Amino acid sequence: MTKTAWVFPGQGSQAIGMGLDLLDTEIGKQRFEAAASILGWSVPEVCGEDETRLSQTNYTQPCLYVVSAIFADLLTEKGLKPDLVAGHSLGEYVALYSAQVFDFESGLKLVQKRSTLMSQASDGKMAALMGFDRDQLSQTVESTDGVVLANDNHAGQVVISGTPAAVDSVLGSIKVKRAVELNVSGAFHSPLMADAAAEYESVLNSIDFKPAQVPVVSNVEPTPSTDPATLQTRLIQQMTGPVRWRETALVFADQGIESVLEVGPGKVLTGLVKRTCKEMALTNINSLESLPA
Repeated sequence: MTKTAWVFPGQGSQAIGMGLDLLDTEIGKQRFEAAASILGWSVPEVCGEDETRLSQTNYTQPCLYVVSAIFADLLTEKGLKPDLVAGHSLGEYVALYSAQVFDFESGLKLVQKRSTLMSQASDGKMAALMGFDRDQLSQTVESTDGVVLANDNHAGQVVISGTPAAVDSVLGSIKVKRAVELNVSGAFHSPLMADAAAEYESVLNSIDFKPAQVPVVSNVEPTPSTDPATLQTRLIQQMTGPVRWRETALVFADQGIESVLEVGPGKVLTGLVKRTCKEMALTNINSLESLPA
C-alpha cells in the first residue's frame, strides 16, 4: 500500500468561491450550520461574495478551517486514511481534527480565538524572501534583535517576522532576489506574539485533547507524535515559534511517504513539497470533482 500524508493549507490559500460546492453534500451542510452557530456568521456567505471580509484574519482562518475539515470528512467517508498528517500554521488545526485529537466544534472554537488574537496584533511586520544565501540570512537574523525566521518553506523561500525596524534592517543587509512584505496585522510566529499566546493558552487548556489516531507532524517540532499533551503544547508554541515546513517535507521522505494529498483550498503546499521532495506524488483535493471516486 502507498504510504500517504494529508497536508492542510494555512492563511494565504483562501479564494472567493472556495468550498461552495460543499453545500451539495450532507456533511457540508451540517458543518456549515454548526460553524454558523459558533461564529455567528455564515462561512459560505463570506466565501461566496465578501472578498473584504475573507481577506481579514478573523474571517480567513475560520473559513479555511471549516472548508478543509469538510474535505477531510469526505475523504474519511470514502474509507480513506492517511499515514501522517500535517498543516501549515492554521492548517495544523485541521490536521489535528482529521487525526481525531479534538472534534470539529472544539477545533473551530480554538481557531476562532486564535484568529481574533492574531487580528488584534499590531506593530509587527513579516516579509517573504525568495532567492538568497541561507548562511548569510541565518547569520544576519541571529545577529539582529527583534526578528526571527518565521516560515522555512523550502530551500529558496522563507518568511521573516519581527519589528518593522528589525525586518527592514535584515532586508537592507542581505542580497535577496525578491522580497515581498506580507499583508498581515502583526509579527506572527515570533516572540512578539507572546502576550497573545499567553491569553490563548487558557482557551487551549479548556479543550480535551485525545491521542491522535494517526501521527501528526507539528510546525514547531516536525517529529511525528500521537501524544495529546505533546500536540497541545506544540500548538501553544506555534503562536511564537516557526513553521518548519521544509523539515516537515523531509520527515515525510524519512517516514517512507510516497504520496501527499493537499486537502483544502489552493495548491501552495504541494508546490512547497515538490521543491523539497521532487519524487513525491502530489494530489490536490480542493473541490468535489477532485475527490477520488
